[in-house]
Amino acid sequence: MGAITGTFKGFGVTFSHMFKKVVTTDYPFKPPVSAPRYHGRHILNRHPDGLEKCIGCELCAWACPADAIYVEGGDNTEEQRFSPGERYASVYQINYARCIFCGLCIEACPTRSLTMSNEYELARDNRQDLIFTKEQLLAPLLPGMEQPPHPMRLGDSEKDYYVGGLTNPGTSAGAEHSPMGPGRYQVEEHPGVTFPGAEQAAQRAEAGKGAGA
Repeated sequence: MGAITGTFKGFGVTFSHMFKKVVTTDYPFKPPVSAPRYHGRHILNRHPDGLEKCIGCELCAWACPADAIYVEGGDNTEEQRFSPGERYASVYQINYARCIFCGLCIEACPTRSLTMSNEYELARDNRQDLIFTKEQLLAPLLPGMEQPPHPMRLGDSEKDYYVGGLTNPGTSAGAEHSPMGPGRYQVEEHPGVTFPGAEQAAQRAEAGKGAGA
């Protein structure tokens, strides 16, 4: 008797859903909008003149509980300057096979170089492709920015950059709310580097053309 009752209860759930409105997400052609503070792909932000905000301090790597971040610091010179101050990140990698998107790395960052976007299309067929390099994580150059290396344009010392950042923060302003995927910003081209989401965006575009034909 209990088995029969259980069967009817199970079918009751099924039948109750037959009369409810069906909510279908047309993914990937119309991807759902994520929450404004969704923790997605990381961004390495820039100062308004294009210099990198990352100073290679490795605090993000130390704060990461999953050991997903690898940083090697390098020394700036007057001939080769990538960031204000003495040091910059010569190597920066995030392993998204390990990352748990907790946000502790962005809390540890002293220069607000590292922020998280709404970009969530991170699935790959190869685990090696889940290791994102500095070139893939860097924010694209916006109008008025210059590709490093170049001298400091906003002052004579790094202090001028950080004081000026209160009113002119560069690409870190609202970065949490700005997906940096292809088609949303003009992305720099780097030989041999495939940017996150590029393949998926191209597939969506082709599928959209086919559907409209």
